[in-house]
Amino acid sequence: MFYIIAAIVLLFIIWLLNFYINFQANKTQAERRKMEQKRKDAAKKGLLVSCPLCNTMLLPGEDLISRVYRPMNVPDQLCTINGCPHCYPKPEPGLKRICPVCHKNVPLKDGHLIARLFNKTDGKKHVIVTGCTECSRGVK
Repeated sequence: MFYIIAAIVLLFIIWLLNFYINFQANKTQAERRKMEQKRKDAAKKGLLVSCPLCNTMLLPGEDLISRVYRPMNVPDQLCTINGCPHCYPKPEPGLKRICPVCHKNVPLKDGHLIARLFNKTDGKKHVIVTGCTECSRGVK
């Protein structure tokens, strides 16, 4: 009798694990579909911006990871761009971090883009990438 109850409990646990695995697979497919729908909606509105390092289109709400250096009240500031959520701190599989100026691979550790941030009088901001840590390594 004990073996029959143990076998039934084991089969029930296997069934629960199978149900959980299938539930997780459906959940990730639903998340993927939702992200694609958001991307299509943002593209229709013209809201998509791409990461200058990996060239991935960013959804509304996804921001670049960057640093802006003081003073804050000048029209031209130094800025460093580390990447986007897709390529920094851990790049997604298949993404390459390429400098838009020298077209060299930008390393993940101690690698970033160097840029100038222009603060316009109407409140808008404009960024110009001047290089990366690889192409400015020999410049002093």
